[in-house]
Amino acid sequence: MTSTQIILLIAAYFTVLIIISYFTGKEDSNDAFFKANKSAPWYLVAFGMIGASLSGVTFISVPGMVEGQQFAYMQGVFGFFIGYLFILFVLLPIYYSLNVTSIYQYLEQRFGTISYKTGAFFFLLSRVTGASFRLFLVALSMQYIVFENMGVPFWVTVVVSILLIWVYTNRGGIKTIIWTDTLQTLAMLVAVGTAIYLINDKLDWTYIEVLQSETFSNRSQIFFFDDFNAKTYFWKYFIGGIFIAIAMTGLDQDMMQKNLTCKNKKEAQKNMFTMASLVVIVNFFFLSLGALLFIYASKTGIEIPILNNKARTDLLFPEIAMNHNLGLGLAITFIIGLIAAAYSSADSALTSLTTSFSIDFLNIEKLPLNQQKPLRKKVHIGVSIVLILVVIIFNELEGNVVSNLFKFATFTYGPLLGLFAFGILTKYQIRDQYTWIIGLLSIIITFGITSLPKSVIGDYQFHWEILPLNGMITFLGLLLISKKTNIAS
Repeated sequence: MTSTQIILLIAAYFTVLIIISYFTGKEDSNDAFFKANKSAPWYLVAFGMIGASLSGVTFISVPGMVEGQQFAYMQGVFGFFIGYLFILFVLLPIYYSLNVTSIYQYLEQRFGTISYKTGAFFFLLSRVTGASFRLFLVALSMQYIVFENMGVPFWVTVVVSILLIWVYTNRGGIKTIIWTDTLQTLAMLVAVGTAIYLINDKLDWTYIEVLQSETFSNRSQIFFFDDFNAKTYFWKYFIGGIFIAIAMTGLDQDMMQKNLTCKNKKEAQKNMFTMASLVVIVNFFFLSLGALLFIYASKTGIEIPILNNKARTDLLFPEIAMNHNLGLGLAITFIIGLIAAAYSSADSALTSLTTSFSIDFLNIEKLPLNQQKPLRKKVHIGVSIVLILVVIIFNELEGNVVSNLFKFATFTYGPLLGLFAFGILTKYQIRDQYTWIIGLLSIIITFGITSLPKSVIGDYQFHWEILPLNGMITFLGLLLISKKTNIAS
């Protein structure tokens, strides 16, 4: 495809999103923006949440992980499923019983204002970084595919991307996103399915034959029990995956805001179970695609793409889809899937960050009605600018993006995990004014532990177990500042 054709395709795709936003955003109220009037069909929410949970990280980076880790990522995905069940049976009933708009309002009712603000702050930090990582990855791919050759600077690609998100989320917010995420999830899955079919066709295989082949088997080991020190060790991935799911979905306003648009708790639980089951299946297909990409590259002599003097396994999928004669159909579905992957998470992040900052820090629900909507719109613009700046900064990072994303998240979500765990698992009250200190110390201590030199920890490599470690440190810190004589009833 030519650069002009790609740009026209992008324009057509966003035209569809803007049309959707026009019809879903006719009611430009805060209740529609924040909660979709609590009328979203659960099955629509479930399907859309798949795209939001997978995002550009899964679409691009997870297939790229196969080269170094084979299918070890599935160990974490199995952990995700267990974590989603915890959300279904424990967290959702709490959120629905309290009728919250922001899930961090639970912390205010349980502990106090400082705990509430501390939890919301760590969400803002986590989600700004996470959404920026995801958007960066897709912007990088678009830069590699089309804009680099046109002489367009990377920062322009980023600004235009976020401007387009702002346009279609400005009015309808979460009500619009429920529908756009459904379209984006479908586009992403069609792109992966098309890629698997066409590469199999080129290799003269069926998908079943691929799964049974020795070549595939050599790249698709799932379980790793042999080396406790390695990042791929089963219990690190599995246990870490449980807590990643609880923290990055159940304690994340972005993901839970979608759940809270369902009509009632029962429908939200059906949504969560459906989404949890599908995520396992979909991730296996993404990893299968990764194995196929490296098999195809090996057989045809395709080298790992290099961008900014760095080898990027993340870019093998776009390289093969766009530049190696697999047909216009794959190129078109890849571009649409790539855009969908970026915006299925970035648009909901923009909305949830706007929601959290407006409610948790500006107390927008307590303001006069005539001030609420203008303030929300200003926050929406401000959050967009923040995302632009952070994505541009991330362009300087090295390494596999999915690893960077989860590594950072294990630090910033840890205090949230500890706070909610202490609130749910104990009846103790805490000295609320010290909560932020405990959260900050927890991150510092965890970072110190994970930065220990080899002379202390040997060949041990930390992975997702950083998150439960961080949460446990926060939990123990809260225990130290608890009011043990004032047990809540």
